Amino acid sequence: MTAITLQIPLSIDVHTHLLPAELPRWAERFGYPGFLSLQHHMPCRAKMVRDDGTLFREVEANCWDGAARLADMALNQVAVQVLSTIPVLFHYWTPGPDGAQIAQFLNDHLAGVVAQAPQRFVGLGTLPMQDPELACVELQRCLVDLQLPGVQIGSNINGLNLGEPRFEPLWQLANTLGAAIFVHPWEMMGQDQMQKYWLPWLVGMPAETTRAICSLWFSGVMSRYPKIRWCFAHGGGSFAYTFGRIRHGWQCRPDLVAVDQPDDPRGALGRFWVDTLLHEPAALQMALDSFGPDKLAVGSDYPFPLGEAEPGKLVRSMPWPDDLKQRVLFDNALVWLGLNPQLQRAVLP
Repeated sequence: MTAITLQIPLSIDVHTHLLPAELPRWAERFGYPGFLSLQHHMPCRAKMVRDDGTLFREVEANCWDGAARLADMALNQVAVQVLSTIPVLFHYWTPGPDGAQIAQFLNDHLAGVVAQAPQRFVGLGTLPMQDPELACVELQRCLVDLQLPGVQIGSNINGLNLGEPRFEPLWQLANTLGAAIFVHPWEMMGQDQMQKYWLPWLVGMPAETTRAICSLWFSGVMSRYPKIRWCFAHGGGSFAYTFGRIRHGWQCRPDLVAVDQPDDPRGALGRFWVDTLLHEPAALQMALDSFGPDKLAVGSDYPFPLGEAEPGKLVRSMPWPDDLKQRVLFDNALVWLGLNPQLQRAVLP
């Protein structure tokens, strides 16, 4: 792979979210409540509102407007954004056929945004994970028909861990297709017990990501399907920090931990990528030491406030050699996406 130099320290941002400028009236179509609407109450701003009228989140135009995103990318030396839906739009709680319709709508929209600037945007689809058979159909459509390199999924599916046997057909297909899968925390454990202080986002999300990694490793999914390229949001959550405890549990109580996967959890290290959204130099250094220099890729959670306002700023600030920074800023994302030639053409002279 030919690498660019850090004279122009461009980055690929693997963790960004978007939504359509207009959302269908799903409640009217399906005949039951629980959906969000988008209310454009002023220029370049909109409210995501629940059926009961309560505000979920206010967003700006850069959440749906490709041109606004490109302007921000130019300011922050971002060559390519990897686009995925906002997790609240997963709609895993709906019946499978309804979730499939929603996923198709979101994926068609996402593919349309990518088509507007194919050298600057890469898309990750969403799946109706509550129905693995329909999820397989949509995965095939995303990768074959829409030509997306992969999908984004939640850290759990209506409380079920990703290592549950019911998802096995999906992992088989993803392995056959060589899919990139980005795992994003959502529906955090204990959310109802820690509503105050934004704790679901501050505490629950790192734990959720660790839950997903451990479930995929201890169930043997990662070992059985080595052609799936996993990437986990927010630096892998709390996994690196708690890995010693996880491995010690495997050693001291294999009767509880190693029931489906006898192999040492250390074998998981180097099997997956994580983004760099960790906010602290010490945490990012631990991620590098834990996962390896080839398994970190810039991720900002653009355009939301809990993300990194200047994508790649923390990486650029690290006391690392330039060639390592280049790998983390750019090259590692190429390998994860499996789109090296296309993205190289977008940025090389």
